Amino acid sequence: MVGPRAWIGGFFNRSGNKKFGSDKYLDYTLTPIQEERLQSLQERLGVPFDETRIEHQEALRDLWSAAFPNVELKSLISEQWKDMGWQGANPSTDFRGCGLISLENLLFFATTYPVTFRRLLLKEGGKRAQWEYPFAVAGINVSYMLIQMLDLQSEKPKCLPGLNFLKLFEEEEDAFDVLYCIAFAMMDAQWLAMQASYMEFNEVLLVTKTQLERELSLEDVHRIQDLPAYNMLFH
Repeated sequence: MVGPRAWIGGFFNRSGNKKFGSDKYLDYTLTPIQEERLQSLQERLGVPFDETRIEHQEALRDLWSAAFPNVELKSLISEQWKDMGWQGANPSTDFRGCGLISLENLLFFATTYPVTFRRLLLKEGGKRAQWEYPFAVAGINVSYMLIQMLDLQSEKPKCLPGLNFLKLFEEEEDAFDVLYCIAFAMMDAQWLAMQASYMEFNEVLLVTKTQLERELSLEDVHRIQDLPAYNMLFH
């Protein structure tokens, strides 16, 4: 079951990350590839979801088809969306919390790691709670968590997780989207490990954030595939 309360932005601590205490780090220089990819990602962050745009409507339909390939979506505004974990019949109202990138993240997860996506969507495996987290809205919260954790809305990240991420971003153009999938899988695993229920989602997300920051700081992590939790995408 999924609880009735509104979720977007309400379950995540918005205090942000601690910035570097030394100007030596604040003055680091982006490589040309890092600068180009960070600018492209920041442009994505600035795009709101617009339910009147055909390409946004098509992306939403593609997400439904990836999630429920054998079920026809009757309308873009439909009670069917609640089966995916949206708050109401119109998912566009939920995207206002994070913009188009949160839809892009979900769609990337669904098409790149479909087996893991569906396992999390359908809440397969483990002892599930009576009041489960709503899948799609939880995904938007994961997107928001990553944006804040990596300090992506600054001119360039001024926190250690963000700096560590840029190194991976230089090696893998899809690093942010893959990291999203990893974070979602980590969150679900943490949910099960903590035997959490609906009202504990915020705590689960914060524990996930801490774990992800720790993995990003490991010395032997040079590519996104080196993150220990990367393997969770194939189980």
